[in-house]
Amino acid sequence: MKLYFSPGACSLSPHIVLREAGLPFDLEQVDLKAKTTKAGADFTQINPKGQVPALKLDSGEVLTEGPAVVQYIADQKPASGLAPAAGSLDRYRVQEWLNFMTAEIHKGFSPLFRPNTPEDYKPIVKDALAAKFGILDKHLAGKSYLMGNQFTVADAYCFTVVGWSKYHKIDLAAWPNLKAYMDRVAARPKVQEALKAEGLV
Repeated sequence: MKLYFSPGACSLSPHIVLREAGLPFDLEQVDLKAKTTKAGADFTQINPKGQVPALKLDSGEVLTEGPAVVQYIADQKPASGLAPAAGSLDRYRVQEWLNFMTAEIHKGFSPLFRPNTPEDYKPIVKDALAAKFGILDKHLAGKSYLMGNQFTVADAYCFTVVGWSKYHKIDLAAWPNLKAYMDRVAARPKVQEALKAEGLV
C-alpha cells in the first residue's frame, strides 16, 4: 500500500493507523497547492478530488476519504483492535465518532485555514469549535480513549484534527480531559513515529 499525505494534514490519521496496525506501506508526500507528488506526478490523476489522504492499494485501486481509509486499514488487521468487529454496536460507535470528527471538527476548522476568511469571522468559528471541544471533554472524563480503554481509528482522527488547535492559538487547557487525552495519544510510540516521519516533531 502507498499513502499519499501532506505533513500535518488529515492524512496524519491513516498514517498513524498504518503504523499502529503494523502493516507495510510506502509514503509519498503531496504538494496540495500544486497538486503534484514529490515524485512529480499529477496528483489529480491519482485522486481527482485533489485531496489527501489517498491510499493506493496493492490491487492498484485508490481509496479516498479519511474515515473510509482508516476503517479499511483496521480491517486488514482485525487483531489490532483499531476498529471493532463489523456489525457490532461498538463499530457503529466508532463510525459515530468518525462522523463527528469529519463533520464538526475537521470541517469546523476549514474557515481558519482559508486565507480569504474575514478576521472578524474567525472568533465565531473558534466559538463553534469550543462547543465541540466541550462535548469531547465531557465524554473523555474518566476515559483513556474515545471508546474507553481501547485506542481506535477514531482516536487517530480526533488527535489529528484537534491538534490543529496549535496553529490557531486555541489553548486546550480550557478542556483538561481533552488536553490530557491529546498528551496521552501523542505519547504513543507509533504516533511519535508518524509525527517524526512527517517532520512534525
